Amino acid sequence: MRITYIGHATLLLELAGRRILTDPNFDPHLGRFLPRVSPPGIALGALPALDAILLSHAHADHLSFESLRTLPRTIPLYAPPPIARWLTAKGHTNAVPVGPGETIKIGDVSIAAAAAKHVGSRYAVDRWRSAANMYLIDAHAETVFFAGDTALTPETGRLVAERIVASGRQLDVALLPIGHAPWWKFNFRRGHLTSDDALTLFERLDAKILIPYHWGTFRHVTAGAHDAIVRLRARLPEHSRGHQVRIIEPGEAFELEAAAPAN
Repeated sequence: MRITYIGHATLLLELAGRRILTDPNFDPHLGRFLPRVSPPGIALGALPALDAILLSHAHADHLSFESLRTLPRTIPLYAPPPIARWLTAKGHTNAVPVGPGETIKIGDVSIAAAAAKHVGSRYAVDRWRSAANMYLIDAHAETVFFAGDTALTPETGRLVAERIVASGRQLDVALLPIGHAPWWKFNFRRGHLTSDDALTLFERLDAKILIPYHWGTFRHVTAGAHDAIVRLRARLPEHSRGHQVRIIEPGEAFELEAAAPAN
C-alpha cells in the first residue's frame, strides 16, 4: 500500500492494484482569496489513471469544481447522496451516491461509508446538502480509514469496529484531519478534530499508523497552514503511540507492506 499526500484532504491511495483519490482540490486559492502555501504534491495533470474518486462533503476545501472539471468523467465519483445529485445536475454523470451504511466494490476493494459529524453544506442556505461521509477502504490484507471532516464522537470509530475489529483484524492506516482554531472559536470541535482529538481517535481505532492531513496547504482566516501540525509534533514525544504517527509532506508518500496471510 502506498499513500501520497497531495495536500489538504487530497490523498492518492494505491492498494490491491487500485488507485483512489480523496477530496481532490488542486486550486491555487481557497475561496479565491486564501492562498495555497505549497503546490500540490502531484500536479493534477500528472496523476496516474484512477479507479475511483471519494468525496466526503461539499465544502470548498474538499470539493473543488475546477479540479473535478479537469479530471476524466469516466472515473466513478462517489459522494453522499445529496452531493451526488448536485454534481449530476452540474453535468458530472459519473457521480454515484453512497450513503451511510452502504458499500461499493472496486475489484477486490470494498469501500464502506459512514456519517461524519460535520455540517458539510456548501453555503449557509443549503442545509439539504449538509451530509458528510467517512470511508473505510478494505482490501482485506490492506485497510485504510479516511475520516473526511468530522468531530470526535462515540460513533466516529464504529465503522472500523464493526468491519475490521469484529473480524479479528487491525486497521492499517488511519487518515485523520487535524485542525487548530483560536480559543474564542468555541464551536470548532463540534465539527472538526484538533490534533489532540486525532490522537484520541487514533487510539480508539487502534490503527497501526496515523497519517494526519488538513495542514500545510491553505492559509485560513483564523489559523495558519502549519498551526495544527506544529501542535501535533509537540505532542508526539510524550505520547505513547507517537512513534506510529507518520507526518508526510505534500508530495511525499508512505508505503506499508501488506501483512502475510495467516496460516
